[in-house]
Amino acid sequence: MVLEVALIDVLPGHEDDFAAAYAQAHAVITAVEGCRSVRMTRGVETPTRFVLLVEWDSVQAHEENFRATEAFGKWRALIGPHFAGPPHVEHFVDVPA
Repeated sequence: MVLEVALIDVLPGHEDDFAAAYAQAHAVITAVEGCRSVRMTRGVETPTRFVLLVEWDSVQAHEENFRATEAFGKWRALIGPHFAGPPHVEHFVDVPA
């Protein structure tokens, strides 16, 4: 399992519209094969900053089953107009305790 972490800054004044668009886009990403869970959080100190957390079976599942498909276009068309700039996206794996 890998965790996709996307730091998303939205245009000031678009916070509520972005959250509403995410509510629609959520169904798009959760339907993708290899997507285990999706969660969006909003900054307290910086309310225009959101963090998307997606658990994927693998980086390959994220890139091939989502990013390279029409589903990504639908996802991006819904939430993308609210972006202040490109999201910063990285993948992470758990560190054993």
